[in-house]
Amino acid sequence: MPRYEYRCKACGDTFELNRPMAESGAPAVCPDGHTDTVKLLSTVAVTGTAGSAAPASRAGGGAGGGGGCCGGGCCG
Repeated sequence: MPRYEYRCKACGDTFELNRPMAESGAPAVCPDGHTDTVKLLSTVAVTGTAGSAAPASRAGGGAGGGGGCCGGGCCG
């Protein structure tokens, strides 16, 4: 279930709620009971741990090739 972030206009508290996408725009009550809240725009960051993935290999064995898109195949 998605997690949404809200800010209370009355006390300034920022809090998160797990709720279905269909209810993302529904009014939210802050932990202190205030109802004047606004949903914040959140971004998602996906990160890995260092050394957990092998480096991407280049097409053609990694020797030259030029460019960086599609392993150098589309940039001469």
